[in-house]
Amino acid sequence: MIPETSYDIVVVGAGPAGSTAALYAAKKGASVLLLDKKREIGSPIQCAGFLPDASEVKALLPESDLPGALKSYPDSCVLQPIKTQRIIPPNCNAKEFAVKGAVLDRRRYDQFLAGQAAEAGAELMVKTRVTKIQGSTVETSGIFGKHTIRAKAIIGADGPNSLVAKSRGLITKPEAKETSVAIEYQVRNVDTDPDALEMYFGKDYVPGGYAWVFPEGKDRANVGIGIRSCMAEKGVSAKEYLHRFIKKHPVAGPKLKNAVIMNVIAGIIPVNGAPANTATADSLVVGDAAGHIIATNGGGIPPAMIAGKIAGETAAEFAAGKCDLEEYDRRWRAQFGQALETSVQARQIMDGIMKSDTLMNAAFRFISPEQMKVMQCGKLPGPVKLGLQALSRGKK
Repeated sequence: MIPETSYDIVVVGAGPAGSTAALYAAKKGASVLLLDKKREIGSPIQCAGFLPDASEVKALLPESDLPGALKSYPDSCVLQPIKTQRIIPPNCNAKEFAVKGAVLDRRRYDQFLAGQAAEAGAELMVKTRVTKIQGSTVETSGIFGKHTIRAKAIIGADGPNSLVAKSRGLITKPEAKETSVAIEYQVRNVDTDPDALEMYFGKDYVPGGYAWVFPEGKDRANVGIGIRSCMAEKGVSAKEYLHRFIKKHPVAGPKLKNAVIMNVIAGIIPVNGAPANTATADSLVVGDAAGHIIATNGGGIPPAMIAGKIAGETAAEFAAGKCDLEEYDRRWRAQFGQALETSVQARQIMDGIMKSDTLMNAAFRFISPEQMKVMQCGKLPGPVKLGLQALSRGKK
């Protein structure tokens, strides 16, 4: 494919955020070029792939305008429907609550989203890397050659190390930057509950984060951990923590003892919220590039797609001369900015507690399953906040 020399909008990155942005920009009549550095959209996969049901997202983010692909997608994208979420603290006294959703085949789902954008009129170029952004031009290199492309607006959906964000100064200050290192295995021959997401806590297995077992069908699961390096034992890698969890955890270990690893996935999860600004006069960032992650659980698909819809629509309006591109920042914050900030506050409160299994067990004792569900989705009930603050000060 040979691209045109100019477009209204160039979108960098064809994950859920970028493809959603490209779709809604194209639906508003903008000319759109969607670029992705991968050889195949959605491969390699980059997260465990749980997507809450649209009703769950809407209940907890009531101001959000959900894109269609959060509400409806092909059955072929679903690996396993989910009915329950189970939380296992260090003492293994589990609590659980009902949750509707699905573990997705991210390769198929991401291709579905990119296909929707293409059907709406966006042009798609895979295995194409952006090498430089200067002014309103984007330089690319890849299987289709080298090109210099002009754009009225550039949308950066290119992950936590976003080139678009760096080129425009849309990054979190280094002293405030927090990331979680994630490593996960897709495994077979495991004995898991097919209807339940399981999340495990404990400083000896997952310092500053949690481990998970997400079912992907009969005898299959995604098993992984997300840890904060600043809270880990010196010299112990994320992979070593994951192996320790698989082999030695008293609850998960027996379920995983015969696991056969079929795929290895690793990445970085930004967990400190969004930077002060996510848009300039001609560019904006979305998804992981904008810190659109619920810090309490690392969930990024719903906020990324909600912001992607806003990004695409705002960029199309900007290209048509109807608004400033900075309007994007105000719009997404109005829909879910408070939930994002609250999730960061909750994570920060939990940081001190997670250094002690005794404190974690105490916290999980007084937090009800219903409150856990709310916290997982970026909210912090008043009584829970007070209780956690008391624990973090060493008061029982």
